[in-house]
Amino acid sequence: MLAYTYIKQGEFALLEKPKPQLLNEQDAIVRVTLASICTSDLHIKHGSVPRAVPGITVGHEMVGIVEEVGEEVTNVKPGDRVTVNVETFCGECFFCKQGFVNNCTDKNGGWALGCRIDGGQAEYVRVPYANQGLNRIPDTVTDEQALFTGDLLATGFWATRISDIQPEDTVLILGAGPTGLCTLACVLQKQPKCVIVCEKDEARRQFAKANYPQALVVAPDKVIDFTKEHSAHGGADRVLEVAGTDDAFRLAWECARPNAIVTVVALYDKPQTLPLPDMYGKNLIFKTGGVDGCDCEEILQLIADGKIDTTPLITHTYPLKEIEEAYRLFENREDGVMKAAIKP
Repeated sequence: MLAYTYIKQGEFALLEKPKPQLLNEQDAIVRVTLASICTSDLHIKHGSVPRAVPGITVGHEMVGIVEEVGEEVTNVKPGDRVTVNVETFCGECFFCKQGFVNNCTDKNGGWALGCRIDGGQAEYVRVPYANQGLNRIPDTVTDEQALFTGDLLATGFWATRISDIQPEDTVLILGAGPTGLCTLACVLQKQPKCVIVCEKDEARRQFAKANYPQALVVAPDKVIDFTKEHSAHGGADRVLEVAGTDDAFRLAWECARPNAIVTVVALYDKPQTLPLPDMYGKNLIFKTGGVDGCDCEEILQLIADGKIDTTPLITHTYPLKEIEEAYRLFENREDGVMKAAIKP
């Protein structure tokens, strides 16, 4: 089968590899019908994910059809259309039982697919702990509608949940890329009083305005004053940082009102600094970490009910054999690409 493979820092290649086999009674083999390129894939390519293993097939956001299951897999069966969770989790350890599946203590727990074990930018993928890692797609939901469930929407849903958004809140989202807009789609479900999206790229600001008119959109150089003007207490009640840049990290605490919650879900290329003397007295609550993707069934139901639709984010679709061109456009943000989907 064809599989897009991490060769070494700075180099991916489309290679011919054997079709994956069941290695465990809790495994499933999924024929990939649609996958996507994620910024985290670029982090691997650039060497920013030290735990990524050269030789693995990349890709951690995909949907497909179950081909084969191990004897202990009971939640899905061959022929089911499924989403694949970005997280691998056993469901039995302390952290899984608390809902912190990103911290699963299994040797393959957490972000494994497309990082430490073969992922889904390929024709087939082996999914460990398939009872937890796969969710059946409702018949009324298309592959395109379901594609982001296991990663981007799971990230936005989790970030929204831990931010404890209230009806009277002003919520600021930093970043209007694919993750930011999936986060926005989830935040809007909470119906806060005001939602502001901050984005430096003009094309992405226009995209957000066109597709999510419920939110106010602003550039970073105006966001501090703009947020104060649209909040009751001198800043945002909740800030969700999904951009992953130094400037966005700084703006996250600068735009927050005293005693606000700042939720950081971005993956950074380098360490960030908390300027505690400047922040003294703001009494901020920071919530950070990787996505805990344990709400995929609820997300799929929201999609089926017509409450979340992220299909506008799929701006380009390529066959697997043209994945290198898709990566080039995605990395350079050419042709207005927001999210590139891959069809094996």
